[in-house]
Amino acid sequence: MNKTPFHRNVIITGITSFFTDVSSEMVYPLLQAFVTMIMAAHTAFLGPALGVIEGISESTASLLKVFSGYYSDKLANRKIPAMAGYALSAMAKLLLLAAGVGWWFVLLARFFDRVGKGVRSAPRDALIAESTSEEYRGRAFGLQRSMDFAGAFCGVLLCYFLVRHYIDPVAGTLKSIGAFFRIFIISVIPAFIGVAVLLFLRENHAKPPLAANQARRGPDFDVRKYDKNLQVFFLVQLLFTLGNSSNQFLLLRSMDLGFSLSTVILMYMLFNLTSAALGTFFGSLSDRIGRKAVLATGYGLYGIVYGAFGFVTHQSNRFLWGFWALYGIFYALTEGVEKAFVAELAPTRSKATALGFSHTIVGICLLPASLIAGALFAVSPAAPFLFGSAMSLLALGVMVTRIPSSIPARRAHAAK
Repeated sequence: MNKTPFHRNVIITGITSFFTDVSSEMVYPLLQAFVTMIMAAHTAFLGPALGVIEGISESTASLLKVFSGYYSDKLANRKIPAMAGYALSAMAKLLLLAAGVGWWFVLLARFFDRVGKGVRSAPRDALIAESTSEEYRGRAFGLQRSMDFAGAFCGVLLCYFLVRHYIDPVAGTLKSIGAFFRIFIISVIPAFIGVAVLLFLRENHAKPPLAANQARRGPDFDVRKYDKNLQVFFLVQLLFTLGNSSNQFLLLRSMDLGFSLSTVILMYMLFNLTSAALGTFFGSLSDRIGRKAVLATGYGLYGIVYGAFGFVTHQSNRFLWGFWALYGIFYALTEGVEKAFVAELAPTRSKATALGFSHTIVGICLLPASLIAGALFAVSPAAPFLFGSAMSLLALGVMVTRIPSSIPARRAHAAK
């Protein structure tokens, strides 16, 4: 176990996350505008189509996360599944070039991109946890998420300048489907750079001491045997995610309130910049004051921000800039801290499995969350955000009342 805050594996996975998110975020802010263009004759189905694309791609692929984590624990290998997952996500973007045939190719591209994420996420997170001592774990996960969002910021910045070059000033979106394709092709380059960086990862072969009966056992799939606080936290994630629809709806809502695509991309860039700047800080803060306090603050902030997106009007749309910045703070408060929290409460031999369960719970709930958001958006553009706000406050209530503020550190490593 490394006693410094940033082991080489943390740095390398951070660099890979940076380049992967440069690639992803060159594409992601354009998807709702891209789908709008290819569905121009069926605009009434735009909201449901986005819900299907985001829900199915996130949810179905997320089933792989727990299995990937389990087999990573079983085989004691983190590097190979992480590399395979990143490589698949890079290649998936090429499917967007066929989307002129129909919007379902956007679904396929997003699906295989998320499959790649499903394969890589739990092994990568377990590698970070195993390469870092407990007192620095929040900071390490915070750095990894900050590198994610720094890459996202750079990707969105590149996207913004490319959009400005190709934008139709009258329509407020890209001039042609060919302009989308050119940006998609450019986005593949940083994705493969990120995969190449992973060649420098080192497996963590140091194993913690285990009792003889534990040594004979493999990773545990039975969540009922996990720490009770971890079980409650999984419930909190389930409730929260049901109201946490895809960011595509935030982008669509911002355009619906009168902003051009290029301006909305700037707002999205502000969100990523805020998350990148504060992720390591809040991860480190959770090392000092506890995970629960930081997570509870984040969930409460989400409820406020999503409610604000629901209530804002064309006359008050200038406030969206502030709401996007606050949304970035929410991510900085929760993304890395959630992983550190799960890693600490997980049984030692099931660390990647438990992290995979966490990812899978979130992913499975994204399907109904996105379908609900798509249906609500068709009724009222404000409705998905008011629903998301209510669900976040419900999840916050469960967390505050059912999980103690202080959890004995050593209990987290007991094999149940």
